[in-house]
Amino acid sequence: MTTEPAAASGTVHWIGAGLSTGSGLAALCDTAERVRLWHRTEARAADALGRLGLAGRAEPRAYTLPALACELAPGDVVVSMLPAPEHAPLLAECVRQGAHFACSSYVSDAVLEQVPAAVRAGLVVLTEAGLDPGIDHLFAHDLVARAREAIGDETPASYTLTSYCGGIPAVPNDFTYRFSWAPAGVLGALRSPARYIEGGARTVAERPWEATRRHVVDGETFEVYPNRDSVPFVAQYGLPDAWTPRTFVRGTLRLEGWLRAWDGVFEELKTGDDGRIAALARELAAAYPTTDDDHDRVVLAVSLDVRAASGRSWKGGYLLDLVGDAEESAMARCVSRTLALGVRHVLDGSLPPGLNRAAGTAARSGQWLRELAGSGVEFALRVDQ
Repeated sequence: MTTEPAAASGTVHWIGAGLSTGSGLAALCDTAERVRLWHRTEARAADALGRLGLAGRAEPRAYTLPALACELAPGDVVVSMLPAPEHAPLLAECVRQGAHFACSSYVSDAVLEQVPAAVRAGLVVLTEAGLDPGIDHLFAHDLVARAREAIGDETPASYTLTSYCGGIPAVPNDFTYRFSWAPAGVLGALRSPARYIEGGARTVAERPWEATRRHVVDGETFEVYPNRDSVPFVAQYGLPDAWTPRTFVRGTLRLEGWLRAWDGVFEELKTGDDGRIAALARELAAAYPTTDDDHDRVVLAVSLDVRAASGRSWKGGYLLDLVGDAEESAMARCVSRTLALGVRHVLDGSLPPGLNRAAGTAARSGQWLRELAGSGVEFALRVDQ
């Protein structure tokens, strides 16, 4: 028996106003009946609303979990822009109060443990609805659907799927990087082994940067490396069982010269303990601050190349290449508008209770891509048959 979704109340609680909060919040102010922005203090929340041109359109609040709990009502939607480890306790409170939950982060085991209770309560748990993860999923699902139509599900074939995303400086600097999220998170990701498929075999890079290679996108050379665990996405993207992966990798994109520029950082990562790495994160934040005059660039390139045993082939790719401006960073635009799109689908009741990612089907990917394009997130599709 399918659980009916709990009706959305029309109130959205957006928690956090950091680097990835942007015009998506404004879009929700146009859609939701009531929006509250929660930040470290009420004054900081009010300042963020002023910066975003939303003063008077959303209510500023000082965030603590108990303070939020006092204002949550059944059917409210909680949007978490907090660090990933804070999602699980926040989701637990949502389930207790009968509120829906949304974030742009990867699904964690701690979040997964609470999904059955959310389903029983008719609550939506929307995850992986930002840029990466998020828009990359939309691109991949759409490419796989197009290739399946061209090649056929039952036709033996081999394929290469690569998905690389990076937030980089619009104007290259000596460090070849601009922090679009906390330095501690960037360093933590580099310390985590990466698993992917290369040459038809599952491969592990204990130090992901050591697997860095050149990658040409639209005539421009970048450096890319694998991150996290790519292998589960073979199933998540619906690739046919009759197709065999030659290469399947989801990874990070950096400007050419990044590997050399970061050599000192890598040496620290090899030898430093947790305390030293935390100190290094603080040093990098101080040495390379994000300023209003320092515009970012986001590049997301997803490509799929399928070659059937019969000789038929299909190749296509999506490219998103955006530069931030004085009003909003490219990263904030991509993350916040995609997440806001997902929240609008929670509000209109079109997402089922339980775990939802940015896209679970090719049809929904196509719908979201059309809506994203209409919201000003520009990207291009190229197909070579």
